[in-house]
Amino acid sequence: MSWASSGGMALTGHRGGVPVMSPAPAYELLGTVADALALVTGQVGERVVIDAAATVFGRAGWSGRGRDGRRSVGGASRMLRTADGWCVVTLARPDDFDAVPAILGSATGAGAWTALADAARQWSAGALAERAQLLGVPAAVVPARPSSGLGLPFGARSALPWRASRIASSDPTVNLRDCLVVDLSALWAGPLCARLLGLAGARVVKVESAHRPDGGRAVGPELFGWLHEGKEFRTVDFHAAAGRRELADLIAAADVVIEASRPRALRQLGLAPEEVAHRPGRVWLSLTGYGRADPLRVAFGDDAAAAGGLVGWDVDGPVFCGDAIADPLSGICAALAVATAVQAGGGVLIDLSMRATAAAFAAAPGLDHGPHRVVPHGDGWNVECTAYEHTQRVLPPPIPESAPRAGGARC
Repeated sequence: MSWASSGGMALTGHRGGVPVMSPAPAYELLGTVADALALVTGQVGERVVIDAAATVFGRAGWSGRGRDGRRSVGGASRMLRTADGWCVVTLARPDDFDAVPAILGSATGAGAWTALADAARQWSAGALAERAQLLGVPAAVVPARPSSGLGLPFGARSALPWRASRIASSDPTVNLRDCLVVDLSALWAGPLCARLLGLAGARVVKVESAHRPDGGRAVGPELFGWLHEGKEFRTVDFHAAAGRRELADLIAAADVVIEASRPRALRQLGLAPEEVAHRPGRVWLSLTGYGRADPLRVAFGDDAAAAGGLVGWDVDGPVFCGDAIADPLSGICAALAVATAVQAGGGVLIDLSMRATAAAFAAAPGLDHGPHRVVPHGDGWNVECTAYEHTQRVLPPPIPESAPRAGGARC
């Protein structure tokens, strides 16, 4: 029933159709992750209690957008039927649209989406995704629907969406109170992680390129403002020697570094994690679409979620789950990963993938509440649980609170 009340169910399914129940176990798992975050942050800093529904679905609450089946809530991603299944493609930037003729190998007389949808039926999902990725367009195969709700519980080693490797010795005195977090990331997942660490007591410095500011400013101004409450901002010219020195000094001073760039971007500046010295206890978070082992694959929140199998399912195939859900889930998991690393003394590089995060939530164990029915009620929908004789209205996505409330830092 918590899925129905979260706002996520209202964002999952076809426009005007029945909202979809199938991702409910993933939302239950989010509650477990949120509890773990509160526990660990309370041990190494201020206890951070998140409003899971507002944190994950709040952007849609601000925008007022709703579910749209195989078109994402934000509109930039679509699931296309292929000869052997489904492929998800994101056209979020002008260059993505410009690449469509090259993906298809011919000029497109129709619009980009129409041309892709028509051609996709002649391709395998893998071939279409690979072709798009070669041209820098986010795309992936949507995994087949699992035959059952079985999955590994989050916390089993094989299900964790991050890996940690040693870059320095540990320091048992490190904590999140008054530590310096330098956030080089953009959009949603990385800035959310930084926000949560800030609520735990860290000082957060947000670094933006003078030539390429954070695209989140234009995508969702309300979300951008909420993500960056309480942070310090630095605009740095990465092209200038003075700017590169300023960035190097910031990284040298940082207790935690958050970055979401391709490895070559920092390597060109001489600031990749393998190129700089790390003092004991430092934590370096690398948060990317597919992980450091697959640095050329690009991803946004909706296609990363679909690539990990975190989708809704109805009678005729997959639909998008929530709104770019891999982004906020990755941000929350990243904050938990950093806090856990700090608890152990730090000195590690954390490699966290949005696709792996989505897969971990998609593998959440099925619920044992018995059958549920989704029925129309007035101008909306209700979920009826026969086992507990309980009815829950399917609620719209909430809007996050701007300020922490008393009783621990809240998000």
